Amino acid sequence: MPTLRVITLGCSKNTVDTEHLLSQVAGKYTVVPDEGDPAQTDVLLINTCGFIGDAKEESIQTILDAVERKAARKIYVFGCLSQRYPKELPSLIPEVDGWFGARDQDDLVRALGCTPQPAPGRIRTAPGRPYAFLKISEGCDRRCSYCAIPLIRGDHRSVPVDILVSEAEALAKSGVRELVVIAQDTTWYGLDLYRKRALADLLTALSKVEGIRWIRLHYSYPSSFPEDVLSVMAENPKICRYIDIPLQHIADPVLEAMHRGIDGALTRALIRKMREKVPGVVLRTTMMVGHPGEGRKEFNELLDFVREARFERLGAFAYSEEEGTFGARNFRDSVDRRTKQRRLDKLMALQQEISLEANRARIGEETLVLADDFVDGYFVCRSEFESPEVDGEIIVPFRRGSFGDIDPYGLVGTFFKVRIDAASEYDLTAEFVDYEED
Repeated sequence: MPTLRVITLGCSKNTVDTEHLLSQVAGKYTVVPDEGDPAQTDVLLINTCGFIGDAKEESIQTILDAVERKAARKIYVFGCLSQRYPKELPSLIPEVDGWFGARDQDDLVRALGCTPQPAPGRIRTAPGRPYAFLKISEGCDRRCSYCAIPLIRGDHRSVPVDILVSEAEALAKSGVRELVVIAQDTTWYGLDLYRKRALADLLTALSKVEGIRWIRLHYSYPSSFPEDVLSVMAENPKICRYIDIPLQHIADPVLEAMHRGIDGALTRALIRKMREKVPGVVLRTTMMVGHPGEGRKEFNELLDFVREARFERLGAFAYSEEEGTFGARNFRDSVDRRTKQRRLDKLMALQQEISLEANRARIGEETLVLADDFVDGYFVCRSEFESPEVDGEIIVPFRRGSFGDIDPYGLVGTFFKVRIDAASEYDLTAEFVDYEED
């Protein structure tokens, strides 16, 4: 069979798209690893990101590099970038054999000589990992003024519960122990199919899948957050006490300009409610600096809020004016680049202090961890409070006297207890305590 290689850029949602695609063409192609020799590849697929400027530049450079190296007999580009610029890209890079948008996966499958499937399976691009992302919906009905996602991915479309449960069952059989639930907005799940927000129902259904031990929630929109999710999280031991909730800002003028549908007072009340209803919950958020309308006063309010809320995990980025969005059409990008960078640096320096304090408070704690990998004599682990690929890790040395006479590679994908003994701003180190009781 001809060989096929995929380069996947961007977020975890793109990874899921790639894995669904591979399941539909595997019978016609031999899929080779991304790190394989390009000269041996008949078809190269590049799954692109087009969300912000840096991501677009990376996608374009990857395409240009592949074309220059003649990395394959045929090169097809798909995903967000080609969805966003369907007219411009073919004339800019005519050497590409085919362009397909994020909503054109069926057309790409046909171009590869295969038949699209209504509920494709998954061929995991990293089969050794004990976690997998589960994309529960596509698109977004929110209209944040800075965001191009609705332009790229379209309106919100939920995946039915039974299909998601079947996908989770297949992932569990392949060795997955943790599901990371993702979407453009997970809290909107079910409205189009069931006429109600059904995220709590979905989490309960997924928790019944045999073999799945942890279920983690990402990308939860704060406006009108479904509180029944908090009840499920507090009561169901399989649902990690962890919420990824991108807040973006706290100052009312900025939130209004962003079209976030929530103000500062409601945001503070929501954070308090999460911590009250789910004791010990870890909150991860994202903040944006430099949005039009953010002056010194609004930025200082953001810093004060971060000090007050003490998020265990926080990422941040500077506002990027994206063509086609409401913000690009109606606002002037009023904060200069140097000011944005200074604010970003100041915010992240504050968060480093908070993260270090939170991590040091965990020294001496015994916790259950999942071993993601074994590298150079150390297990790379996480507890329920660290999400894969975005948070820090818990590093555990392999000491044969503690673990016993066992192949350490055989412990990857298993759970065991550790005691945390040291902390940095992001990572923790720990010592093995005991194997998990049956």
